[in-house]
Amino acid sequence: MTVRLLVLGVVRSHGDVHGYAVHRELMSWRVDTWTAVKPPSIYHAVKQLAREGKLAATEPTASPQGPNRVSYRLTADGERDFFRLLEDALRSPDIEEFGAGVAFMQCLPRARVQELLTEQLTTTRQIDIDLDAMKPQWPDPSAPPHAQHLLDLWRGLFRSNASWTSQMLERVGAGEFRFADE
Repeated sequence: MTVRLLVLGVVRSHGDVHGYAVHRELMSWRVDTWTAVKPPSIYHAVKQLAREGKLAATEPTASPQGPNRVSYRLTADGERDFFRLLEDALRSPDIEEFGAGVAFMQCLPRARVQELLTEQLTTTRQIDIDLDAMKPQWPDPSAPPHAQHLLDLWRGLFRSNASWTSQMLERVGAGEFRFADE
């Protein structure tokens, strides 16, 4: 999901763009450091999205830097998929998906971003509560002794995410950033 959102978002923001430009743009964001997205998966996603009709390919054009290049643009189906993936990512407690959503949140109206971030915050806080409630049953008596501390690790990650999201909600609410309806 993350690589699809990132590729669709870059193509959407750049218009007609070839696969190497999508790759170069995402690598300039260092997505390989904050996601599991690696360079080959970007090219694979471009081709897969084109096969699915989310991207439309142009006829190959000659390139002075190497082989002929095919450019891609977003189709109407790709546009719908982009917004669906974006909204899912902004409400997701998965940090990788969430980060990809934050990268493109300016494509939505401000009020919608606030709604989605609020949903994400609620979900993340509930996960923290649920993890805390698991402590009496965790871990299985046959688990290694350090396993009991995993819940604390996971709770810390979700608390940190909730804190960051809360701060972002304040910034968005205070008028920071520019959104699609402005």
